[in-house]
Amino acid sequence: MSFENLNLIEPILQALKTEGYTTPTPIQAQAIPLILNRKDILGCAQTGTGKTAAFAIPIIQLMVQDRNLAPGKRQIRSLILTPTRELAIQIGESFENYGRKTNLKYKVIFGGVSQHGQVEALHNGIDVLVATPGRLLDLMNQKFVNLNNIQFFVLDEADRMLDMGFVHDVKKIIAKLPVKRQSLFFSATMPPEIVKLSASILTNPAKVEVTPVSSTADKINQVVYFVDRDNKRKLLADILKDKSIERALVFTRTKHGADRVAKDLVKVGVESQAIHGNKSQNARQNALNNFKAKITRVLVATDIAARGIDIDELTHVINFELPNVPESYVHRIGRTGRAGASGIAIGFCDAEEKAYLKDIQKLIGKQIPVIEEHPYPLMNHVVEKPAPRPQRPARGTAEREAMQKTSNHRGQRQGGRW
Repeated sequence: MSFENLNLIEPILQALKTEGYTTPTPIQAQAIPLILNRKDILGCAQTGTGKTAAFAIPIIQLMVQDRNLAPGKRQIRSLILTPTRELAIQIGESFENYGRKTNLKYKVIFGGVSQHGQVEALHNGIDVLVATPGRLLDLMNQKFVNLNNIQFFVLDEADRMLDMGFVHDVKKIIAKLPVKRQSLFFSATMPPEIVKLSASILTNPAKVEVTPVSSTADKINQVVYFVDRDNKRKLLADILKDKSIERALVFTRTKHGADRVAKDLVKVGVESQAIHGNKSQNARQNALNNFKAKITRVLVATDIAARGIDIDELTHVINFELPNVPESYVHRIGRTGRAGASGIAIGFCDAEEKAYLKDIQKLIGKQIPVIEEHPYPLMNHVVEKPAPRPQRPARGTAEREAMQKTSNHRGQRQGGRW
Protein backbone atom coordinates (compact mmCIF):
# COMPACT_ATOMS: atom_id res chain seq x y z
CA MET A 1 0.00 0.00 0.00
CA SER A 2 1.12 3.56 -0.71
CA PHE A 3 -0.13 6.91 0.60
CA GLU A 4 -1.81 7.40 -2.78
CA ASN A 5 -4.19 4.56 -1.88
CA LEU A 6 -5.50 6.49 1.14
CA ASN A 7 -7.47 9.12 -0.80
CA LEU A 8 -5.24 11.96 0.32
CA ILE A 9 -5.38 15.37 -1.37
CA GLU A 10 -2.59 16.39 -3.72
CA PRO A 11 -0.98 19.02 -1.43
CA ILE A 12 -0.42 16.37 1.25
CA LEU A 13 0.86 13.78 -1.23
CA GLN A 14 3.36 16.34 -2.55
CA ALA A 15 4.51 17.15 0.98
CA LEU A 16 4.95 13.44 1.78
CA LYS A 17 6.94 12.99 -1.40
CA THR A 18 9.19 15.89 -0.41
CA GLU A 19 9.74 14.20 2.97
CA GLY A 20 10.60 10.96 1.18
CA TYR A 21 7.61 9.00 2.52
CA THR A 22 5.80 6.64 0.15
CA THR A 23 4.48 3.78 2.28
CA PRO A 24 2.35 4.28 5.41
CA THR A 25 3.15 2.46 8.63
CA PRO A 26 0.51 0.01 9.93
CA ILE A 27 -1.05 2.55 12.28
CA GLN A 28 -1.17 5.16 9.52
CA ALA A 29 -2.80 2.70 7.11
CA GLN A 30 -5.45 1.87 9.73
CA ALA A 31 -6.07 5.28 11.31
CA ILE A 32 -6.01 7.68 8.36
CA PRO A 33 -9.11 6.30 6.56
CA LEU A 34 -11.05 6.12 9.84
CA ILE A 35 -10.20 9.71 10.77
CA LEU A 36 -11.06 10.92 7.27
CA ASN A 37 -14.45 9.26 7.81
CA ARG A 38 -14.91 11.43 10.92
CA LYS A 39 -14.59 8.57 13.41
CA ASP A 40 -13.34 9.03 16.96
CA ILE A 41 -10.19 6.96 17.53
CA LEU A 42 -8.89 4.99 20.51
CA GLY A 43 -5.30 4.28 19.53
CA CYS A 44 -3.01 1.97 21.47
CA ALA A 45 0.41 2.58 19.98
CA GLN A 46 3.87 3.16 21.32
CA THR A 47 6.38 5.75 20.23
CA GLY A 48 8.13 4.99 16.95
CA THR A 49 5.06 3.56 15.18
CA GLY A 50 4.34 6.73 13.19
CA LYS A 51 1.26 7.75 15.14
CA THR A 52 1.92 11.50 14.85
CA ALA A 53 1.52 11.33 11.08
CA ALA A 54 -1.45 9.00 11.60
CA PHE A 55 -3.44 11.86 13.10
CA ALA A 56 -1.68 14.94 11.64
CA ILE A 57 -2.19 13.98 7.97
CA PRO A 58 -5.96 13.40 8.09
CA ILE A 59 -6.55 16.40 10.37
CA ILE A 60 -4.77 18.65 7.87
CA GLN A 61 -6.89 17.24 5.05
CA LEU A 62 -10.18 17.65 6.91
CA MET A 63 -9.29 21.19 7.93
CA VAL A 64 -8.51 22.12 4.33
CA GLN A 65 -11.83 20.62 3.21
CA ASP A 66 -13.74 22.38 6.00
CA ARG A 67 -12.06 25.75 5.47
CA ASN A 68 -15.18 27.31 3.93
CA LEU A 69 -17.09 26.48 7.09
CA ALA A 70 -14.92 28.89 9.13
CA PRO A 71 -14.96 32.29 7.39
CA GLY A 72 -13.44 35.44 8.87
CA LYS A 73 -10.50 35.57 11.29
CA ARG A 74 -8.69 32.27 11.83
CA GLN A 75 -9.99 30.43 14.87
CA ILE A 76 -8.32 27.49 16.59
CA ARG A 77 -10.06 24.49 15.01
CA SER A 78 -7.66 21.75 16.06
CA LEU A 79 -6.09 21.17 19.49
CA ILE A 80 -3.36 18.62 20.12
CA LEU A 81 -2.58 18.13 23.81
CA THR A 82 0.72 16.46 24.67
CA PRO A 83 2.61 16.10 27.98
CA THR A 84 6.04 17.60 27.25
CA ARG A 85 7.74 20.40 25.40
CA GLU A 86 9.84 17.92 23.41
CA LEU A 87 6.80 16.07 22.10
CA ALA A 88 4.94 19.30 21.40
CA ILE A 89 7.82 20.58 19.28
CA GLN A 90 8.03 17.31 17.34
CA ILE A 91 4.29 17.30 16.65
CA GLY A 92 4.39 20.95 15.57
CA GLU A 93 7.18 20.15 13.12
CA SER A 94 5.13 17.27 11.71
CA PHE A 95 2.14 19.53 11.05
CA GLU A 96 4.39 22.05 9.34
CA ASN A 97 6.02 19.38 7.18
CA TYR A 98 2.84 17.59 6.10
CA GLY A 99 0.87 20.81 5.67
CA ARG A 100 3.55 22.81 3.90
CA LYS A 101 1.49 22.93 0.67
CA THR A 102 -1.56 24.32 2.47
CA ASN A 103 -1.98 27.75 4.03
CA LEU A 104 -2.91 26.46 7.48
CA LYS A 105 -1.19 28.15 10.42
CA TYR A 106 0.21 26.26 13.41
CA LYS A 107 1.55 27.23 16.82
CA VAL A 108 3.23 25.27 19.60
CA ILE A 109 2.88 26.56 23.15
CA PHE A 110 4.55 25.27 26.32
CA GLY A 111 5.78 26.52 29.66
CA GLY A 112 9.27 27.42 30.79
CA VAL A 113 9.61 30.27 28.27
CA SER A 114 8.10 33.72 27.85
CA GLN A 115 4.47 33.68 26.76
CA HIS A 116 4.80 36.89 24.71
CA GLY A 117 5.47 35.28 21.31
CA GLN A 118 2.83 32.64 21.95
CA VAL A 119 0.19 35.22 22.86
CA GLU A 120 1.04 37.29 19.77
CA ALA A 121 0.59 34.28 17.47
CA LEU A 122 -2.73 33.44 19.12
CA HIS A 123 -3.90 37.02 18.65
CA ASN A 124 -3.03 36.96 14.94
CA GLY A 125 -5.04 33.79 14.45
CA ILE A 126 -4.02 30.12 14.00
CA ASP A 127 -5.71 26.94 12.80
CA VAL A 128 -3.84 24.27 14.77
CA LEU A 129 -2.65 24.58 18.37
CA VAL A 130 -0.19 22.09 19.84
CA ALA A 131 0.08 22.58 23.59
CA THR A 132 1.19 21.22 26.94
CA PRO A 133 -1.57 21.26 29.58
CA GLY A 134 -0.04 23.70 32.08
CA ARG A 135 0.71 26.55 29.68
CA LEU A 136 -2.56 26.08 27.81
CA LEU A 137 -4.60 26.25 31.00
CA ASP A 138 -2.63 29.33 32.08
CA LEU A 139 -3.35 31.15 28.80
CA MET A 140 -6.98 30.07 28.93
CA ASN A 141 -7.31 31.58 32.39
CA GLN A 142 -5.81 34.80 31.02
CA LYS A 143 -8.44 34.77 28.24
CA PHE A 144 -5.81 34.49 25.48
CA VAL A 145 -7.15 31.14 24.23
CA ASN A 146 -10.69 30.41 23.05
CA LEU A 147 -11.57 26.77 22.42
CA ASN A 148 -15.18 27.31 21.33
CA ASN A 149 -14.45 26.47 17.68
CA ILE A 150 -12.49 23.24 18.17
CA GLN A 151 -13.46 20.60 15.62
CA PHE A 152 -10.59 18.17 16.18
CA PHE A 153 -9.11 17.24 19.57
CA VAL A 154 -6.11 14.93 20.03
CA LEU A 155 -4.94 13.68 23.41
CA ASP A 156 -1.49 12.19 22.83
CA GLU A 157 0.53 10.04 25.27
CA ALA A 158 -2.44 9.81 27.64
CA ASP A 159 -0.76 7.36 30.01
CA ARG A 160 2.18 9.69 30.33
CA MET A 161 -0.22 12.53 31.18
CA LEU A 162 -1.37 10.35 34.06
CA ASP A 163 2.19 9.61 35.19
CA MET A 164 3.12 13.28 35.18
CA GLY A 165 0.06 14.35 37.17
CA PHE A 166 -1.61 16.28 34.33
CA VAL A 167 -4.95 14.46 34.33
CA HIS A 168 -6.77 17.15 36.36
CA ASP A 169 -5.51 19.86 33.99
CA VAL A 170 -6.56 17.76 31.02
CA LYS A 171 -10.07 17.35 32.42
CA LYS A 172 -10.37 21.12 32.96
CA ILE A 173 -9.37 21.74 29.34
CA ILE A 174 -11.75 19.09 27.97
CA ALA A 175 -14.60 20.71 29.89
CA LYS A 176 -14.11 23.84 27.75
CA LEU A 177 -14.29 22.01 24.42
CA PRO A 178 -17.42 21.88 22.24
CA VAL A 179 -19.44 18.72 22.80
CA LYS A 180 -19.66 18.22 19.04
CA ARG A 181 -16.12 17.45 17.91
CA GLN A 182 -13.95 14.62 16.60
CA SER A 183 -11.65 13.24 19.30
CA LEU A 184 -8.53 11.11 18.88
CA PHE A 185 -7.04 9.43 21.94
CA PHE A 186 -3.59 7.80 21.90
CA SER A 187 -1.84 5.90 24.67
CA ALA A 188 0.98 3.36 24.72
CA THR A 189 -0.60 1.49 27.64
CA MET A 190 -4.18 1.23 28.84
CA PRO A 191 -4.32 1.13 32.66
CA PRO A 192 -7.82 1.41 34.21
CA GLU A 193 -7.57 5.16 34.78
CA ILE A 194 -6.77 5.73 31.10
CA VAL A 195 -9.60 3.49 29.93
CA LYS A 196 -11.99 5.50 32.12
CA LEU A 197 -10.64 8.80 30.78
CA SER A 198 -10.98 7.64 27.17
CA ALA A 199 -14.60 6.65 27.76
CA SER A 200 -15.37 10.18 28.96
CA ILE A 201 -13.79 11.76 25.86
CA LEU A 202 -14.70 9.50 22.93
CA THR A 203 -18.00 8.70 21.20
CA ASN A 204 -18.32 5.24 19.63
CA PRO A 205 -14.59 5.12 18.87
CA ALA A 206 -12.85 2.85 16.40
CA LYS A 207 -9.97 1.06 18.08
CA VAL A 208 -6.57 1.05 16.40
CA GLU A 209 -3.85 -1.10 17.92
CA VAL A 210 -0.47 -1.86 16.40
CA THR A 211 2.91 -3.17 17.46
CA PRO A 212 1.94 -5.07 20.61
CA VAL A 213 3.97 -3.87 23.54
CA SER A 214 5.38 -7.35 24.07
CA SER A 215 7.25 -7.27 20.77
CA THR A 216 10.82 -5.99 20.92
CA ALA A 217 12.86 -5.27 17.84
CA ASP A 218 14.64 -8.38 16.59
CA LYS A 219 17.70 -6.32 15.81
CA ILE A 220 18.14 -5.30 19.47
CA ASN A 221 20.74 -7.47 21.18
CA GLN A 222 19.60 -7.81 24.80
CA VAL A 223 21.84 -8.91 27.69
CA VAL A 224 21.63 -8.75 31.48
CA TYR A 225 24.26 -8.49 34.22
CA PHE A 226 23.53 -9.74 37.73
CA VAL A 227 25.15 -7.23 40.06
CA ASP A 228 24.73 -5.99 43.63
CA ARG A 229 22.98 -2.65 43.84
CA ASP A 230 25.98 -0.93 45.43
CA ASN A 231 28.23 -2.05 42.56
CA LYS A 232 26.02 -0.87 39.70
CA ARG A 233 27.82 2.47 39.37
CA LYS A 234 31.19 0.72 39.15
CA LEU A 235 29.87 -1.70 36.53
CA LEU A 236 28.40 1.16 34.48
CA ALA A 237 31.70 3.05 34.54
CA ASP A 238 33.52 -0.14 33.57
CA ILE A 239 31.22 -0.78 30.58
CA LEU A 240 31.58 2.83 29.40
CA LYS A 241 35.36 2.38 29.17
CA ASP A 242 34.53 0.86 25.80
CA LYS A 243 35.11 3.83 23.48
CA SER A 244 33.03 2.22 20.75
CA ILE A 245 29.98 3.22 22.82
CA GLU A 246 29.71 6.75 21.45
CA ARG A 247 26.38 7.48 23.12
CA ALA A 248 24.28 5.66 25.69
CA LEU A 249 20.83 6.31 27.10
CA VAL A 250 20.76 5.14 30.73
CA PHE A 251 17.50 4.54 32.60
CA THR A 252 16.76 4.83 36.29
CA ARG A 253 13.44 4.43 38.12
CA THR A 254 13.59 7.75 40.00
CA LYS A 255 14.51 11.38 39.33
CA HIS A 256 16.93 11.40 42.27
CA GLY A 257 18.57 8.25 40.92
CA ALA A 258 19.02 9.85 37.49
CA ASP A 259 20.75 12.88 39.02
CA ARG A 260 23.01 10.68 41.14
CA VAL A 261 24.08 8.44 38.25
CA ALA A 262 24.85 11.43 36.01
CA LYS A 263 26.87 13.07 38.78
CA ASP A 264 28.86 9.88 39.45
CA LEU A 265 29.67 9.47 35.76
CA VAL A 266 30.93 13.04 35.51
CA LYS A 267 33.23 12.31 38.47
CA VAL A 268 34.90 9.49 36.51
CA GLY A 269 35.28 11.61 33.39
CA VAL A 270 32.17 10.59 31.40
CA GLU A 271 30.21 13.58 30.06
CA SER A 272 26.68 13.02 31.31
CA GLN A 273 23.43 14.87 31.92
CA ALA A 274 20.14 13.86 33.53
CA ILE A 275 16.68 14.49 32.14
CA HIS A 276 13.48 14.12 34.17
CA GLY A 277 10.28 15.83 35.19
CA ASN A 278 11.83 18.04 37.87
CA LYS A 279 14.15 19.69 35.35
CA SER A 280 13.03 22.93 33.74
CA GLN A 281 11.92 22.77 30.12
CA ASN A 282 15.04 24.66 29.06
CA ALA A 283 17.34 22.33 31.01
CA ARG A 284 15.70 19.26 29.48
CA GLN A 285 15.88 20.64 25.95
CA ASN A 286 19.51 21.63 26.49
CA ALA A 287 20.41 18.14 27.73
CA LEU A 288 18.63 16.52 24.78
CA ASN A 289 20.29 18.83 22.25
CA ASN A 290 23.74 18.15 23.73
CA PHE A 291 23.11 14.41 23.55
CA LYS A 292 21.92 14.55 19.94
CA ALA A 293 24.95 16.68 19.03
CA LYS A 294 27.26 14.15 20.77
CA ILE A 295 28.52 16.83 23.15
CA THR A 296 27.20 14.69 25.98
CA ARG A 297 28.04 11.00 25.81
CA VAL A 298 25.47 9.70 28.30
CA LEU A 299 21.90 10.86 28.89
CA VAL A 300 20.40 9.52 32.13
CA ALA A 301 16.61 9.51 32.09
CA THR A 302 13.47 8.36 33.81
CA ASP A 303 10.71 6.61 31.86
CA ILE A 304 8.48 9.67 31.81
CA ALA A 305 11.20 11.96 30.49
CA ALA A 306 12.44 9.63 27.78
CA ARG A 307 9.31 8.37 26.08
CA GLY A 308 8.80 10.13 22.77
CA ILE A 309 12.46 11.10 22.41
CA ASP A 310 13.64 9.99 18.98
CA ILE A 311 17.43 9.90 18.70
CA ASP A 312 19.06 8.83 15.46
CA GLU A 313 21.82 6.24 15.52
CA LEU A 314 21.53 5.48 19.24
CA THR A 315 23.33 2.17 19.68
CA HIS A 316 23.11 1.51 23.43
CA VAL A 317 20.36 1.60 26.04
CA ILE A 318 21.40 0.66 29.57
CA ASN A 319 18.82 -0.20 32.22
CA PHE A 320 20.73 0.85 35.34
CA GLU A 321 17.60 -0.15 37.23
CA LEU A 322 15.05 -2.55 35.77
CA PRO A 323 11.53 -1.12 35.60
CA ASN A 324 8.88 -2.60 37.85
CA VAL A 325 6.39 -2.40 34.95
CA PRO A 326 7.51 -4.82 32.21
CA GLU A 327 5.97 -2.75 29.39
CA SER A 328 8.31 0.10 30.36
CA TYR A 329 11.26 -2.14 29.50
CA VAL A 330 10.00 -2.48 25.93
CA HIS A 331 9.55 1.29 25.64
CA ARG A 332 13.06 1.86 27.01
CA ILE A 333 14.95 -0.47 24.70
CA GLY A 334 12.84 0.76 21.78
CA ARG A 335 14.95 3.93 21.83
CA THR A 336 17.63 1.94 19.98
CA GLY A 337 17.49 -0.35 16.96
CA ARG A 338 15.38 2.13 14.98
CA ALA A 339 14.94 2.46 11.25
CA GLY A 340 16.54 -0.91 10.57
CA ALA A 341 19.66 -0.16 12.62
CA SER A 342 21.03 -2.60 15.18
CA GLY A 343 21.09 -1.81 18.86
CA ILE A 344 22.26 -3.15 22.20
CA ALA A 345 20.15 -3.17 25.37
CA ILE A 346 22.01 -3.87 28.62
CA GLY A 347 20.23 -4.56 31.90
CA PHE A 348 21.58 -4.47 35.45
CA CYS A 349 19.68 -6.77 37.81
CA ASP A 350 20.22 -6.82 41.57
CA ALA A 351 18.74 -9.31 44.03
CA GLU A 352 15.54 -7.30 44.54
CA GLU A 353 14.96 -6.93 40.80
CA LYS A 354 14.90 -10.61 39.89
CA ALA A 355 11.11 -10.64 39.99
CA TYR A 356 11.04 -7.67 37.58
CA LEU A 357 13.32 -9.56 35.18
CA LYS A 358 11.09 -12.59 35.35
CA ASP A 359 8.06 -10.47 34.43
CA ILE A 360 9.95 -8.81 31.56
CA GLN A 361 11.00 -12.15 30.10
CA LYS A 362 7.46 -13.42 30.37
CA LEU A 363 6.17 -10.37 28.49
CA ILE A 364 8.70 -10.51 25.64
CA GLY A 365 8.48 -14.27 25.42
CA LYS A 366 12.18 -15.08 25.68
CA GLN A 367 15.08 -15.42 28.06
CA ILE A 368 17.58 -12.56 28.07
CA PRO A 369 21.17 -13.89 27.88
CA VAL A 370 23.21 -13.44 31.06
CA ILE A 371 26.75 -12.01 31.03
CA GLU A 372 28.38 -13.98 33.82
CA GLU A 373 32.01 -12.90 33.42
CA HIS A 374 32.36 -9.39 34.85
CA PRO A 375 34.18 -7.79 37.82
CA TYR A 376 31.12 -7.28 40.04
CA PRO A 377 29.06 -10.48 40.17
CA LEU A 378 25.98 -10.62 42.35
CA MET A 379 26.85 -12.22 45.68
CA ASN A 380 25.11 -15.53 46.46
CA HIS A 381 23.56 -15.56 42.98
CA VAL A 382 22.48 -18.96 41.68
CA VAL A 383 22.23 -19.23 37.90
CA GLU A 384 19.13 -21.18 36.89
CA LYS A 385 20.18 -24.28 35.01
CA PRO A 386 18.51 -27.61 34.20
CA ALA A 387 18.21 -29.75 37.29
CA PRO A 388 21.02 -32.34 37.51
CA ARG A 389 20.21 -36.01 37.51
CA PRO A 390 19.62 -37.12 41.13
CA GLN A 391 22.62 -38.89 42.63
CA ARG A 392 23.05 -40.87 45.78
CA PRO A 393 24.85 -38.68 48.35
CA ALA A 394 28.46 -39.65 48.86
CA ARG A 395 29.12 -41.41 52.11
CA GLY A 396 30.49 -39.03 54.72
CA THR A 397 29.75 -37.35 57.96
CA ALA A 398 26.23 -36.43 59.01
CA GLU A 399 27.27 -32.79 58.81
CA ARG A 400 28.15 -33.10 55.09
CA GLU A 401 24.80 -34.75 54.35
CA ALA A 402 22.96 -31.97 56.20
CA MET A 403 24.86 -29.31 54.26
CA GLN A 404 23.98 -30.99 50.98
CA LYS A 405 20.27 -31.02 51.90
CA THR A 406 20.39 -27.35 52.83
CA SER A 407 22.11 -26.47 49.54
CA ASN A 408 19.54 -28.41 47.53
CA HIS A 409 16.67 -26.74 49.35
CA ARG A 410 18.15 -23.28 48.73
CA GLY A 411 18.60 -24.00 45.04
CA GLN A 412 15.00 -25.16 44.68
CA ARG A 413 13.73 -22.09 46.49
CA GLN A 414 15.73 -19.68 44.37
CA GLY A 415 15.23 -21.50 41.08
CA GLY A 416 12.85 -19.79 38.69
CA ARG A 417 12.93 -16.44 40.54
CA TRP A 418 14.40 -14.72 37.51
